[in-house]
Amino acid sequence: MAKAEAVKKRAPVKTRRPPVGASPGTLIADPAARRSELRLTLISPEKFKTINDASIDDLNTHCDNWPVVWLDCTGLANIPLIEEIGRIFNLHPLALEDVVNTGQRPKVDFFEDHAFVVMRMIDDVKVHRYEQIAVFFGRNFVVTFQEREGDPFDPVRKRIAASLPNRLRLRGADYLAYALIDSIVDSYFPPIETASEEVDGIEDAMLQTPHKHQMRQLHELRRDANVLKGVLWPMRDALATLIRNDVPYVKPETKIFFNDTLDHALRLIELVENQRDMLTGLIEMHLSLSQARTNEVIGYLTIVSGVFMPLTFLVGVWGMNFDPETSPWNMPELRAYYGYPSALAFMALVAIGLVAFFKWKKWL
Repeated sequence: MAKAEAVKKRAPVKTRRPPVGASPGTLIADPAARRSELRLTLISPEKFKTINDASIDDLNTHCDNWPVVWLDCTGLANIPLIEEIGRIFNLHPLALEDVVNTGQRPKVDFFEDHAFVVMRMIDDVKVHRYEQIAVFFGRNFVVTFQEREGDPFDPVRKRIAASLPNRLRLRGADYLAYALIDSIVDSYFPPIETASEEVDGIEDAMLQTPHKHQMRQLHELRRDANVLKGVLWPMRDALATLIRNDVPYVKPETKIFFNDTLDHALRLIELVENQRDMLTGLIEMHLSLSQARTNEVIGYLTIVSGVFMPLTFLVGVWGMNFDPETSPWNMPELRAYYGYPSALAFMALVAIGLVAFFKWKKWL
């Protein structure tokens, strides 16, 4: 069972693609996609309102009456619903295609009246499962699409519900989009720090006694670090693109906050790079310690063999079946009165002499 889970964990992530030759903007749901659910948050400086299990009618009723609207769509199975959301907010069809075809590289696309941000967040820390999340934002709306329930947005929701003065309610949709993107980036810190603590623990244990299972743990941690590197580098590029471009729906003061998020991403990259270097060094050190341990064992076995080889020779010589009555040269020691203890004493002297010689040569 454990082996099956390990194999499942290492299974590559398959990216959904439309059929070859399909028209651009064609939306095709993944058969394994979750049921689509909407959560609508209506925001103004004085108040806010959250509608769980919202519908298209709720969108049509409330969207024009609130300064900022945040629509969170969980699950990508309902293609007609996603198309209707795109129609209401005038979302670009190519961007909607990237929403449905999960596994996209983190990026930012700018359109005439809205921006499209694709990011990846850690959906399950224990199995290191990642989930694509898409963020659309314009002058007065933010729309997020995620594959399944569970996200790092609870702190943002609590800040929206906090009492005045409330920056999230006073500022526009671009600041809300910043808060959501920043929470995604910051959600990487706890698992990376936990992995660093695990690496430190393995290092301490390995310096005491290296074990085979430590090598497997080190390789798994390095594989996870490589995956994080592949996610964080394009995320950094996407955040830099958000800061560099001048579009009317991203205010200059909001770019300062996006720059802080970029600093967080750079810090994460540094942590992952340092972790990868440390893991590589620990793997090499584990190999060296294992080799040194093997050499030490071989050395002891060689010394033991060196001690017992002359003793075995003596026992073999004295064990030959010669008849001393035939000739005085035919093993006359066989008739010695103290032959047996004399032979043992002589072999003990040989063994002690060899051990003393090995210590004199500093082989022991």
